[in-house]
Amino acid sequence: MSTRFRPGIESLLGANARWIDGHRVGLLTHAAAVNAAGVSSAQLLARDPRCRLVALFGPEHGLFGTAGAGQHVRRRKHPALGIPIHSLYGKHRKPTRAMLNGIDTIVCDLQDLSVRCYTYVATLRLVMEAASEHGCRVVVADRPTPFANTVDGPVTVPSCESFVSLVATPMVYGMTPGEAALWIERFLGLELDLKIARMRGYGRETHPMRGWPPWVPPSPGIVSPESARCYPATVLAEAFSIIDYGRMTQLPFQVFSVPGTPMSGVCERLAAAGLRGVRFATVHYAPSPRAKGSRIVEGVRLTVTDPRLFLPFAAAIHIVAAVQACCGRNRLWKHPGTRPDFFDKLCGTPAVRLALLSGEAPGSIVRRWTRETAAFRTARKRCLLYGRDRNSAKATRTRI
Repeated sequence: MSTRFRPGIESLLGANARWIDGHRVGLLTHAAAVNAAGVSSAQLLARDPRCRLVALFGPEHGLFGTAGAGQHVRRRKHPALGIPIHSLYGKHRKPTRAMLNGIDTIVCDLQDLSVRCYTYVATLRLVMEAASEHGCRVVVADRPTPFANTVDGPVTVPSCESFVSLVATPMVYGMTPGEAALWIERFLGLELDLKIARMRGYGRETHPMRGWPPWVPPSPGIVSPESARCYPATVLAEAFSIIDYGRMTQLPFQVFSVPGTPMSGVCERLAAAGLRGVRFATVHYAPSPRAKGSRIVEGVRLTVTDPRLFLPFAAAIHIVAAVQACCGRNRLWKHPGTRPDFFDKLCGTPAVRLALLSGEAPGSIVRRWTRETAAFRTARKRCLLYGRDRNSAKATRTRI
């Protein structure tokens, strides 16, 4: 009989409670971090008599997950617990000495996607750095991720490092938050008391299994598991003012359109590419359905049919190339409000943009990072905690 699934927070408060016993705890979390009963990690820690929850830390979108993308979040006090909520997406993105004063252990419990530009991994890195500098223990309460088995995209180059590319991994890096913490510790050479509260009954599944926590959007734009799976394939649209990617609809990141461009032609190009694990179809939708007199546009909808085969960032390159071919290079890249520099930061390298502008075929662009992706897969094995690779590194086993 298989072990019942338990998220890392339950392992922490069960077999690993000694890690926080008698400690003053700070918790990095958000509304999506819940157990199978829907109880938040903040509530679970606040109720536990073995530790004292003294502060909360919120990532992008805030502790309650209501702030928009890129919207700064202010410090506030928790309305029920009466403890400070320090914003790590406002004036500060790295915990300050004052924030960490009186904290023995920082528990990190975030529902992440394993996508580099989804900024929770950047926040995890900065929290780990701050904890290393100030002598705090870090415990990562692990959670499932939709891309635990997928590695895809170019590795960040130093010139493009930013908050959306703060770890030297491919765009989709195929690690749970706990595994990513081990990677960050190793890559940065941090001197840190790091503990991983592992999930139980987890085998790198790509779909929710019995006993998994209920789905709670980890950010306003990731409203469903389907949006999460499509996100790395359409997130590059954030750099283009002319592309709508369904942000205001019920299908964010699952649809996209370009005004004045026949999207049937874009869809035909994508279908002809023969990308595995995904289908494309034309669809009509209202980009701003709440606006009076909303117009209906023709767009393209992605449907991930097999997450095991789907390479989302490869799909992203094909999507941008198809849009560029159908709407015109200048119209796409020189439309007012377009941000080529942000495109480079999302990709982690200027090479993708330069290749697209030169007219290089999308398949050829994708093949550019095959070697570095293979090298990352090999290095990543040392940090994997689940599935066939879970015992690949003695150093990893001693930490859990």
